[in-house]
Amino acid sequence: MKHVKKVSRRTRVVTGGALVAVTLGGIGAYSASATSAAPAAQAAVKADASNKNLTQSTHLTVDAASRAAQAALDAARKDNQRVTVAVVDRNGNTVVTLRGDGAGPQLYESAVKKAYTAVSWNAPTSELAKRLEQAPNLKDIPGTLFLAGGAPVTAKNAPVAGIGVAGAPSGDLDEKYAQAGVAALNK
Repeated sequence: MKHVKKVSRRTRVVTGGALVAVTLGGIGAYSASATSAAPAAQAAVKADASNKNLTQSTHLTVDAASRAAQAALDAARKDNQRVTVAVVDRNGNTVVTLRGDGAGPQLYESAVKKAYTAVSWNAPTSELAKRLEQAPNLKDIPGTLFLAGGAPVTAKNAPVAGIGVAGAPSGDLDEKYAQAGVAALNK
């Protein structure tokens, strides 16, 4: 029978923190204590930051995504429109959604899909909807919605998020509100 040495909780936390630091590739490190294990985790991060096999990407903070969503919702409210707003990150993950008072339940999914479509192609969804004439199969890509109402958010000419709005009587209005969310980030 083999005996397995029991590892202390502190060792597991520090080792796990070092693995997180290596996995995140220079984005950040977390340590359970400020003892000698923390410099080791920081060294791992610095070493990985220069690794040419890794890339870094930029994402909106939750606060910025919330500000953008609220600005889009406020713009719709001024026009007495009942909409839902979604903000997704660069990878298409939902960061925040706001459902306006009286907005229908079907709008959540539409807003998320519009945001996802905008960030995926780094273009407003109204432009992408026009592309369907030449490539009708685009609409078959899972998770996408080629209707006006989505706007990309860019930083350094690269997409970092998408804002989708659904519920106004026209996609042009939805997209106007999504653009209001983008504009709020540029203030």
